Amino acid sequence: MAKQSNYQQRVIRNYYENQGSIMLQRLGDLVTDLYLAEGQARVKLWKRVTMTLEKLKVPKDRIQHVVQSDNPTLLVNLLKELLEKQQ
Repeated sequence: MAKQSNYQQRVIRNYYENQGSIMLQRLGDLVTDLYLAEGQARVKLWKRVTMTLEKLKVPKDRIQHVVQSDNPTLLVNLLKELLEKQQ
């Protein structure tokens, strides 16, 4: 593997330092998409939500409850809670 430049090292370091914020932004985008999705597309979005919540270290039972409810409003409430914790 080639040696990384200082700039590349900074970009990688900044990504990992801000990964929580990036995941929260992604979750917000997924919420918007869930409100508009139907059928199979909605199922795929819930899978992406599950993966994002796991990366944010949300307890599995909480993830399971939100996903099984198929209710984006519960996800919005969880997102608000996570945003408050971040600040």
